[in-house]
Amino acid sequence: MSEKIDVNHLRQWIGRTEEKTDIVTAHLVKGLRATLFQEIGEPKAGDAAPLTAHWCLALPVAPMSEIGPDGHPTRGGFLPPVPLPRRMWAGGELEFFDTLRVGDETKRASVISDVSMKTGSTGVLCFVSVEHLVTTARGTAIRERHDIVYRDISGAPAAAPAKAQPSPRLAQHSESHMADPVLLFRYSALTFNGHRIHYDRDYVTRIEGYPGLIVHGPLQAALLIELAAKLHGGKAPAKFVYRGLQPLFDGSEFSVNASEISSGLDLWTANTRGEPTMRGTASW
Repeated sequence: MSEKIDVNHLRQWIGRTEEKTDIVTAHLVKGLRATLFQEIGEPKAGDAAPLTAHWCLALPVAPMSEIGPDGHPTRGGFLPPVPLPRRMWAGGELEFFDTLRVGDETKRASVISDVSMKTGSTGVLCFVSVEHLVTTARGTAIRERHDIVYRDISGAPAAAPAKAQPSPRLAQHSESHMADPVLLFRYSALTFNGHRIHYDRDYVTRIEGYPGLIVHGPLQAALLIELAAKLHGGKAPAKFVYRGLQPLFDGSEFSVNASEISSGLDLWTANTRGEPTMRGTASW
């Protein structure tokens, strides 16, 4: 392990708050539509943004002198300083109340809601949960819980093959896309995400031990949400709950899948072998 973890110290961050504002621009909407394989168009004031546009807004901006070896800002500040080197987007829950639109001034109020430790097959894991409330002049747009997981780099090798998991069910709806470095670069740029696992092949293979660049968790979740909305006449789900199952790597096609269930839709992304990498459910 990198260093001893004092979870009681980290739990002192629970209740810490942060507020940030930003504006939904036409340029952002065009870039995100293009990256999510949507018709780009010429968005104008009042036009709807993609449903997860808030992940591109009010982003943390740190000077180069405060960037850590993995490309993230150095630990501390709003998020607790978890002394584990690997940081991943584990999953979360979103509730959609209103669509963000070009020209909206948004406010995101965030609070650290939980910090916990677990031991898994790859060693010690630290989970940090953050709750966000995104509002506009019209009121609440999105309520979200975002789960972040930190793990040690000296545990089980990251490149070890994950145990094959069968698909949740036969997909009734499926789309395929190529996971290539350009897609990953564009999403990193839209989200101002400097995490090197998404663009620095030498770093991700030699330092973190993965077999390739890693497709962003939020990118996979965004594609699942957009597929769910498309299958329901463009209407955003009232609630979307999701979690990452295993990394999705670049270099091949991946699928975005959905099947009807009694409560709404069962959704998942899968690698070229058909193994689910992220799974979610959407309800209206």
